[in-house]
Amino acid sequence: MLETLPLFINGKPEPAPPGTEFLTLEDPATGRPYAQVPLCGAAAVEQAVGAAQAAFAGWRATPVPERVRVLFRYRQILEAEADALAHIVAHDHGKTMADARGEVLRGMEVVEFACGMPSLMQGQTVSDVARGIDCHSVREPLGVCVGITPFNFPVMVPMWMYPIAIAAGNTFVLKPSERVPRAALRLAELFKEAGLPDGVFNVLHGAREAVDALLAHERVRAVSFVGSEPVARHIYRQAGAQGKRVQALSGAKNHLVVLPDAALEPTVEGIIGAAYGSAGERCMAVSVVVAVGESGDTLVEAIRERAAALQLGQGTHPDSEMGPLVSKAHKARVVGYIQQGEAEQARVVLDGRKHPLAQGEGNFVGPTLLDHVTPQMSVYQHEIFGPVLSVVRVRTLAEAVELINSNPYGNGTAVFTSDGAAAREFQRVVNVGMVGVNVPVPVPLAFFPFAGWKNSFFGDLHAHGKDGVAFYTETKVVSTRWFAGGAAGKNMTITLK
Repeated sequence: MLETLPLFINGKPEPAPPGTEFLTLEDPATGRPYAQVPLCGAAAVEQAVGAAQAAFAGWRATPVPERVRVLFRYRQILEAEADALAHIVAHDHGKTMADARGEVLRGMEVVEFACGMPSLMQGQTVSDVARGIDCHSVREPLGVCVGITPFNFPVMVPMWMYPIAIAAGNTFVLKPSERVPRAALRLAELFKEAGLPDGVFNVLHGAREAVDALLAHERVRAVSFVGSEPVARHIYRQAGAQGKRVQALSGAKNHLVVLPDAALEPTVEGIIGAAYGSAGERCMAVSVVVAVGESGDTLVEAIRERAAALQLGQGTHPDSEMGPLVSKAHKARVVGYIQQGEAEQARVVLDGRKHPLAQGEGNFVGPTLLDHVTPQMSVYQHEIFGPVLSVVRVRTLAEAVELINSNPYGNGTAVFTSDGAAAREFQRVVNVGMVGVNVPVPVPLAFFPFAGWKNSFFGDLHAHGKDGVAFYTETKVVSTRWFAGGAAGKNMTITLK
């Protein structure tokens, strides 16, 4: 019998409301069902947001040093449970255990950053802004905050959001992807174990109906989202129109530029991990290699040889270097893009459709390499979100920069070179928010923002770093005067006297 997953509301597991429909979850490596998740609607949203609102006053009044002590304990528990969390991720999503462990570690780094909240929430003070008047600012929490997160990082992406929000004094409702909901439930259970009061962190399952109910709820003050561009635009418009704060991290088409002087072996190793790690299901995956000058032929052959040797298998198997895609539907979508690329005259150097595991019951597609791709092809224009790497050839670095800057997305990019002047010029002129120099996936650490540009981000304040603290707080400015005796003089102007 399949496990029926609960919600996590007000500090404990709760069944879905009567009449809720359920989605059956399948092991991406085998296709075998293993659980069913409720697709909740407005009733469950009301329950989760109500619990968060009821908990807000008490949590907000908890001194910030006490709040971060809970996070310190949470960090210790997460470290002890890291392998177990990684196993949930590897089983449910399909990525390898090594990749899943890395995801858990990157999430824990945000908890560590949030433990610095006593300093991060400090305001500013100026004495004597006018005669006898002092002025100071303080950061205060917003209230109920919501996180809507994708399937590709079931642990890390939620932890970009809720540790900072909760450390700042907010309460939180997490709506994880309905495809990979088990990790979110475990994160909530462990936070409860660390001493988090009931109602401060709640987990709600569902799809669009749940999302729209969260966006419309009057008690929700801020919405954080990571996912596809169409959904990001929808959330940004809907929540923003109701006066809610929104940070919506969107799609990507990340380019990695290879100059002729780049060291071949580390460049190829960097490309392999960036393009085929997590089966390409990353918003910072490299999906386009831009080969500059005479670098193309040698580079393509080296990538083909290394990619063909990758060991595919179930994510939980210790020898696997690349796992399956998350679902049958997504596999069909990725295969469709490979077919379109071939029809549009891209050269199929390595065809993942022909991998032996791609013929079985799991959602496998082998590493795929397409050469002589042009910007007019569908495989270049769209975010495939799979193990498909396109190679575009240009003559100069200037052409590579023009190609990147003309793309509607601006999440991440990288250049591989031994020329410091060329690297410096690239990072100066490229219009992308996160840039790597001989670093293929330039995802910043928690104390920097995840700074996507253009259509890769909708909002004003990015995820984590100081941007994250500012997003989950608002500034109050207080001006004070104490009278030593006697009446104040008349002042009919806006000046301070």
